[in-house]
Amino acid sequence: MYKILFFLIFVFLFLKNSAQLVEIQYDYNNVGDYIFGANNYAKTPLFINLFFTNIENTTFKEPLPYVKKVEPGFTGLFTLFREQENAPQFIFDIKTFRSNPVARVNLDFPYLVPFAPGTMVKPVDIKNIAGFWGDESPKSWKATGFSAKPGDAVYAARQGQIVEITGESRSGDPKLWYHTWTNSVTLLQPDGTLITYKNVIDKDNKLVLNQKIQPGEILGEVAPDSTEIVLMIYHNTLNSSDLQFIIPLFVTSPGKTEIVNSALNIEVVHPVEIVGLEMTKKEQKKFLNDSERKR
Repeated sequence: MYKILFFLIFVFLFLKNSAQLVEIQYDYNNVGDYIFGANNYAKTPLFINLFFTNIENTTFKEPLPYVKKVEPGFTGLFTLFREQENAPQFIFDIKTFRSNPVARVNLDFPYLVPFAPGTMVKPVDIKNIAGFWGDESPKSWKATGFSAKPGDAVYAARQGQIVEITGESRSGDPKLWYHTWTNSVTLLQPDGTLITYKNVIDKDNKLVLNQKIQPGEILGEVAPDSTEIVLMIYHNTLNSSDLQFIIPLFVTSPGKTEIVNSALNIEVVHPVEIVGLEMTKKEQKKFLNDSERKR
């Protein structure tokens, strides 16, 4: 009974309670227009879905559904312009998500195998994701695993913003958690999906929340007593409590991407054109030049 109760509490916190971390603010100017903004009190970005249940004397001109990424602190949103003599009247509601609930996922995106270039790694089939979501698992899920040894360096498979770092145990307010796994690092990716690296630790405490990590950059190392790492890519959905899980394609040789097969070993490659795929020109100049010098 206790386990069931804990799971239900966690699900509630994960999906609903985070809404308390975002406050919508609005004020009017001297001509009667209403200017909207959002205060995100969390330490990491959140996504809001704002929708009007009633609106008069104005028109909401933003694309629908209205989903906006809000960084920690204040973010300006939109303006409701006064259209008649009477001031705008409205009633609205919001939902808050850890990831983009309307993410446009490129299923062909090439992920790097997250180990040192030139090493041989073996994919493994992941049979369960125990502990990811309380004492239960999502209705359906997908994960990718690789055999590894404690202390092996783990590299970022794609660019992302660090939103959670966990060690051997968890502490703090559960409503801030992205999942219930320990020994993990979670990043928000450019397309709005989340990627969690399980059995990965930041031994030297080099990572900080909201740090931008580039593909091919060392993320951490395999945790003690771990024989594999697990990668899970997922995002919220707009009108369901279920998470959407993604099966990634990995670069398994120059010019080739595929779903990894546990029957085959892979020689890790990090092609420059893949590493720089989502970088700005400034980032390409900095990171790709550094990468070339190290080879």
